[in-house]
Amino acid sequence: MTQHLTERDVRSIAEYARIGLDADEVVQMTVDLNAIIDSLKPITEYDLDGVEPTFHPIGGLSNVMREDEESPSFTQGEALENAPKQQDGCFLIPSILGEGGDR
Repeated sequence: MTQHLTERDVRSIAEYARIGLDADEVVQMTVDLNAIIDSLKPITEYDLDGVEPTFHPIGGLSNVMREDEESPSFTQGEALENAPKQQDGCFLIPSILGEGGDR
């Protein structure tokens, strides 16, 4: 098996994703991710000369979104009416990124 990712890479990825991994998990995750990458190696062996790149599996589609339209909505007060916490006209929610307190 080729070493595509190092344990340092895995620790860095876990930190970005805010996933706590102990030393054993880093080792196992490194082995597992490198095995996954190795399993994709056969894809690189296909002869794709002359094959046009495809960006969408169904050809001819461009923007399939509808036009933006204004429609009735809640006022700020109505939207905040049942909020458990609010501050300065905004919803106040618990922090989920490791910083204490509400945001």
